Amino acid sequence: MNFLPLTAQKNLLHKLMKARPAAFQMLLDHPEQYDIQIIYTQIDRDERNFPHFKQHSFQLDKSSYYYPASTVKMPIAFLALEKINQLKIKGLDRNSVMKNGAASSPQTAAETDSSAATGLPSVAHYIKKIFLVSDNDANNRLYEFLGQEALNEALWQKGYEDVRITHRLGVGGFDTEANRHTNPVSFYEGEKMLYHQGEVYSRAATDFHLKKTLRGKGFYDGDSLVNRPFDFSEKNYVSLQCFHDMLLAVMFPEAVPPARRFDISDDDYHFLYQVMSEKPLESRHPKYDHEPDHYCKFFIYGDHKETERMPPNLRIFNKVGWAYGFLTDVSYIVDFEAGVEFLLAATIHVNADGIFNDDNYEYETVGLPFFSHLGQVVYDFEKKRKRKRKPDLSKFVVEKYD
Repeated sequence: MNFLPLTAQKNLLHKLMKARPAAFQMLLDHPEQYDIQIIYTQIDRDERNFPHFKQHSFQLDKSSYYYPASTVKMPIAFLALEKINQLKIKGLDRNSVMKNGAASSPQTAAETDSSAATGLPSVAHYIKKIFLVSDNDANNRLYEFLGQEALNEALWQKGYEDVRITHRLGVGGFDTEANRHTNPVSFYEGEKMLYHQGEVYSRAATDFHLKKTLRGKGFYDGDSLVNRPFDFSEKNYVSLQCFHDMLLAVMFPEAVPPARRFDISDDDYHFLYQVMSEKPLESRHPKYDHEPDHYCKFFIYGDHKETERMPPNLRIFNKVGWAYGFLTDVSYIVDFEAGVEFLLAATIHVNADGIFNDDNYEYETVGLPFFSHLGQVVYDFEKKRKRKRKPDLSKFVVEKYD
């Protein structure tokens, strides 16, 4: 295998941002306030169209905590496909009907899905909703299918060690212990049960002793302000490098060691390339009438008007997350006409008043403009960067969305 290890270089991103002071100088002047981390990976192809990577980073620190929010849904989606494949049950695939039961409080059952063409849930439909609109319930149902311990251990065994995924998203009632319990799950072909998994309990050890898990100066608990830092020590965490490397492994499985790949089929890869780049208006099931073209696409388009359309030559394969003032995007960006491709991942924290749960975060004024400007400056640089060969990007072209 002709895999080139990634090398960290810290000067290029700083240089690109310094060249646009109106967009970046305030952020560069206050690095501690915004906790920015960035990874930008250049991709060059050899005569066989095999990709080679060169990584540039800015303030990358795997030991410094940030809240990844919905970005954790990306590896959960990858592993759900892997688990279906590894069960090796005749008739069971990502489109099989999936029903989650409820074994103990506060668990809830999920046996229908009105947004699906069939009215029934499946792994494929949940994954589609995860990437199209970052649906929380879809993520939680796949988390329950995987089980907390198996989910984390699967990623650790692949070498993605800076990972701690320990809780559901956007649903109340689940404390640390309740999140260790995951619902029973069954799969069906018509009336025939193909597979049943009972309630699972996780004994995973997930204390990484990260820095900066106590944040800010206060937080709201209901209507009451609590005047002490917010504790993230039991919240989800995935380092930006791990997110980047997982995405690289899915977009370029041929270029990473087999042990770091996800065990999914060629058809699963094609399915992921569809849903990770699909625009809400391109989807029929689920049908979205109001989300803009660039919904859940922070890079380049994060602060653009909702009515603005993305050009057809540009596709962004990505997953974003935002909560508690933290915003994250992990993307593979392609311009099919220009022959441009690159990986870009970043996170920023915008919470000027230091208070959590007050819905007063600078997403619109600082966070999304940062992603938009960063994506644009790297995209502009890539369009000018000389390559020996124009890449063949045909495997990422999706002819039809549904």
